[in-house]
Amino acid sequence: MSEAAPPVLIQGGMGVAVSGWRLARAVARTGQLGVVSGTALDITLARRLQRGDPGGHLRRALARFPVPEIAERVLGRYFVPGGTEPGQPYRPVPRLGLRPNHARDELIAVANFAEVFLAREGHDGLIGVNYLEKVQLATPAAVYGAMLAGADYVLMGAGIPAEIPHLLDEFAAHRPAEITVTVAGADDTRHTIGLDPAALSPRPAEPLRRPKLLAIVSSHVLAAYLARSPQTRPDGFVVETPVAGGHSAPPRGRLRLDEAGEPLYGPRDEVDTGKVAELGLPFWLAGGYGTPDGLARALAVGATGIQVGSAFALCRESGFDDGLRRRLLREAAAGTLEVRNDPRASPTGFPFKVAQVPGTLSEPGVHERRPRLCDLGYLRTPYVKPGGAIGYRCPAEPVDTYVRKGGSAEEAAGRQCLCNGLTAAIGLGQHRGDGYREPALLTLGQETSFLDGLPENHSAADVVHRILLGAPA
Repeated sequence: MSEAAPPVLIQGGMGVAVSGWRLARAVARTGQLGVVSGTALDITLARRLQRGDPGGHLRRALARFPVPEIAERVLGRYFVPGGTEPGQPYRPVPRLGLRPNHARDELIAVANFAEVFLAREGHDGLIGVNYLEKVQLATPAAVYGAMLAGADYVLMGAGIPAEIPHLLDEFAAHRPAEITVTVAGADDTRHTIGLDPAALSPRPAEPLRRPKLLAIVSSHVLAAYLARSPQTRPDGFVVETPVAGGHSAPPRGRLRLDEAGEPLYGPRDEVDTGKVAELGLPFWLAGGYGTPDGLARALAVGATGIQVGSAFALCRESGFDDGLRRRLLREAAAGTLEVRNDPRASPTGFPFKVAQVPGTLSEPGVHERRPRLCDLGYLRTPYVKPGGAIGYRCPAEPVDTYVRKGGSAEEAAGRQCLCNGLTAAIGLGQHRGDGYREPALLTLGQETSFLDGLPENHSAADVVHRILLGAPA
């Protein structure tokens, strides 16, 4: 059987479950690459099960997990028939950490399996899963779970995914594998997080198909670095410009801000696509290319195609809470939507696109009223405590707590809790015991010309056909 041709269009991985299985499946059915976001799938699975799993989709996927007793344990912990009472807080999930936690690995693997399984269901198109290098502590269990479901592609950005090719090779053979974890203050000590597939799938198993790896980069220098060796070489690149949604790379050199307080990018931040093409690997351009003209420009410089995010984030199959999605769509269509590239919002230190929508965390009053806490912890980072033990800190946690852990008050200023805000954006925000409900944080690309020519309340298929054929489906 011949290998499938690479897609021309990649639907970007967005948010916490904005790129969910429904969106990825809809795109894959058009013959292009549908991508699920792999960020925080453990908590989205747990919370949807606690809401009663409307439609039974997650339970259908869990019934196909290759080790039934693991799926049964997950259902036993989190499934609530009929759903929890309105306003009742969600049950927490195990937090990420370097210390082994079997229940945590099971939940992460099962959640990634379920999302990819549902995205692949009912068609023979291509499905990928997008991960963040910044969320290293979840990567091994998440990747193995996605591979068990037959993911065709793994996409990874927000860092340098140099160890992922080896991870994929080992997991395809069901062999134990690990990646290096960045630990502040660790000097030359190497810390790792890994997974032994036998702990999740103890029965003899056939080798898994190895997914292709696409590294998401913002410079030809990083692309060349990864391509230099078979051990680090991906199967292709997604090259993002600063206007792409979500996180973007900071400007090279000293950070300078414009009058609106947004990072200034210059010639040093422009990608030399000719040098990327010389590497001999397929690449896709992202960030402002989601139109027929954008695709033509990408193909003209040797790209295989483009990655598109925001047009899909606003389509009917998007994972956004539907009321919030419609507000974003109306304001974008009217030309009144402001998306700010905030250099301070994200705890990661990367600039982060924040859509300015009243009632969300983009509104200063809403942000100020939110109790500052870090209870999900996907973006917290390990550090060496006095005495040598490992601790965890996040610039979005209470400032005095962060400073006590060795951080600085300046570094914590203005940080937003992306974990809770992005989870609320898909309608799964936490209800606190005191009645407080987490507000949403919305992210989108800064270029919205893709809406020209799309019908009102468009579908994923409309986006694909508009870009590839110049007309809606």
